[in-house]
Amino acid sequence: MNVAQTIDRLKTDPEFRRNLTAWQTLPDRPARFLDFPPNLHPKLAEGLRKRGIHHLYSHQREAVEAALNGEDLCVVTPTASGKTLCYNIPVLQRLIENPKARALYLFPTKALSQDQVHELTGTIEDMEVTIGAYTFDGDTPASARKAIRNAGHIVVTNPDMLHTGVLPHHTIWIRLFEHLEYIVIDEIHHYRGVFGSHLANLLRRLRRICAFYGSNPRFICCSATIANPQELTERIIERPVRLVNENGAPAGEKHFLFYNPPVVNAELGIRRSSVKEATRVATQLLSRDIQSIVFARSRLRVEIMTTYLKEAVRRLGKSDKLVAGYRGGYLPTERRAIEKGLREGALMTVVSTNALELGIDIGSLDVCIMCGYAGTVASTWQQAGRAGRRNNVALVILIASSAPLDQFIIAHPEYFFEQTPESATVDPNNLIIVASHIKCAAFELPFTEGETFGLDATSTREILDYLAEHHVLRKVKNRWHWSADTYPAEDISLRTAAPGNVVILDTSDDGRVIGELDYFAAPVEVYQNAVYMHQSKQYTIDHLDLEDRKAYARPVEVDYYTDAELKVDLKVLDTFEQKPVGGVEKCWGELSVTWFPTRFKKIKLGTHENVGWGEIHLPEQTMHTTGYWIEFASDIAEQFGIKQEELGEALNALANTLRQVAPVQVLCDPHDIRAQAMLRAPVSEKPTIFLYESYPGGVGFSEKLFSHHHRMIDASISLLTGCSCKEGCPSCVGPALEVGEYGKRGALKLAHLARAEGVRTGGGVKV
Repeated sequence: MNVAQTIDRLKTDPEFRRNLTAWQTLPDRPARFLDFPPNLHPKLAEGLRKRGIHHLYSHQREAVEAALNGEDLCVVTPTASGKTLCYNIPVLQRLIENPKARALYLFPTKALSQDQVHELTGTIEDMEVTIGAYTFDGDTPASARKAIRNAGHIVVTNPDMLHTGVLPHHTIWIRLFEHLEYIVIDEIHHYRGVFGSHLANLLRRLRRICAFYGSNPRFICCSATIANPQELTERIIERPVRLVNENGAPAGEKHFLFYNPPVVNAELGIRRSSVKEATRVATQLLSRDIQSIVFARSRLRVEIMTTYLKEAVRRLGKSDKLVAGYRGGYLPTERRAIEKGLREGALMTVVSTNALELGIDIGSLDVCIMCGYAGTVASTWQQAGRAGRRNNVALVILIASSAPLDQFIIAHPEYFFEQTPESATVDPNNLIIVASHIKCAAFELPFTEGETFGLDATSTREILDYLAEHHVLRKVKNRWHWSADTYPAEDISLRTAAPGNVVILDTSDDGRVIGELDYFAAPVEVYQNAVYMHQSKQYTIDHLDLEDRKAYARPVEVDYYTDAELKVDLKVLDTFEQKPVGGVEKCWGELSVTWFPTRFKKIKLGTHENVGWGEIHLPEQTMHTTGYWIEFASDIAEQFGIKQEELGEALNALANTLRQVAPVQVLCDPHDIRAQAMLRAPVSEKPTIFLYESYPGGVGFSEKLFSHHHRMIDASISLLTGCSCKEGCPSCVGPALEVGEYGKRGALKLAHLARAEGVRTGGGVKV
């Protein structure tokens, strides 16, 4: 059965249609072709024709001509629209004209790098010219590295390798830096928040080294659709760019469905599990030999759904090798095998985190199922683009969870379909991040008096003097030199605020590495007695050694998984801005956040019921970050005529709701922002709701939340009033254990007050 037949069956299935809140049909779109630019080198034109490319899409022609004219570019078109040619053609043209020229390609993942080299090598072979294009990353053997440095016309790498393996060793990369003419950054929308802030500083270091060797490369950047691609690109590369965003590529017809699982407990507002519903739909597709991808919101969900689908496919009498999980933490060889299996059709269903959201070539998939909203409009469209990549009819089904954000989106499909994608946020001048990269830059080349590093000369000097006072740098006359014994780049992770990863070792197999986690995630995922899942196999954690960055695991077979709970304490260190709004004060500033996991729940596979718990004994961790918070009047409980515990319920309910709608307002992952409600906040002693960033120093989200205060409150009111439950449920105010029966009503009262819609009276607040 093909996809069109499956779509017809769904249209006539009354039970399925009963749970739909939207069925949008996006029509197919014809291609807009233009001829090759007249000055294109004959060998390049012939090489393209051999690959079946006889014309360019209109956006490709515009991008190629602009790049050949020396402009810095940002190309923004949907998934599978041929952005690769927008940079490969001008780069190859320049390398044919000048064999000494060099280009550097940056991709966010190793998988994308290897994908691109495979494509690029094929084009070069068809051109019958001598151009070396090589991947340089952590998997590159030492024997090949010298050859790449000498003969690599195009060096394809990722920011992490540029950070630790290229820039600190620039003296052995002289050919690259002396003749570097193009820097290509693909998937630039991926570089938001902390990763984007690191990349901006990495490029400051790169340009500084290029200037030292006398080169001034041009930038070609590519992005999926976001609201502010030009602004984001210009903040990251710190240059004006030309925006190319008129898409000329064709697209097949796409059916986009919003599916809300049926309510199984109306009083509590509990719906059928989105995991089970997504598994059920994916199983039906498997039985009809339709290739699909299922996106899940977390690593744990990926493993749970992979387990369920492998069991289902065995019941169908088929091999469970038709199903695979895909997520961060898998070893590179595992991920490459999965990507190959998808391209060749050996794999029918892959369950993935957003790791496969990026443009890795995994062939033509027919159906995309999203188990839960991806968190942003941009990411959802990116995931939807994974289906129908070869202009075929495609089916996309978003299956909502009971989470408030999912319920808000599923109940307001017009918000999603009519809304422009969100804006991406970066803060290159985050003090912790910029100071880290100044250390790296000083290791690479000494700083001279008056030199700037993104900041003005005075601010740059203050950081240099501070590092000199702490004996990290040494000042001699008018120059700052690196003086510490350590190698700075190795201690700085570009993707997290914490240095280093925690590796997970299988003690039953001579300590074989089975996965990895970032340092901050380890205490809540691989604590002692946690059940760690990997490709549906279960391991129990015997010991977590945070100091040595190792978790020791052994295989087990149990019928439950584990989930940790956190205790959090907050202190306000500095208030950057404070403003009265209605009956509240909205603020943003610097916070000290202390947290530690306290216990874990054992949740039964299949039924998802709580079957036990255990204690977690790990030290507390503290970080300084930025946050946005709403302060209510000290006597708000008296004004409302309620008890303190009822006020606590209302604060918790509104905090949960705000945390769920906040990622819709600022382009961030839901895990980038956390929420905490306090009946008596430190210092002010007022009832307060905090939304704070998960990274040390923050990366600009809290300031955006502060400026988007009204939009966030409006979204929370809409979510609360639009939910059919009476007293609050997981679909609006969050988990029942944190919120009592007054939660929803109280949250609405507080939200109206924070929206300036409450009218203060002598006897209280009338709403």
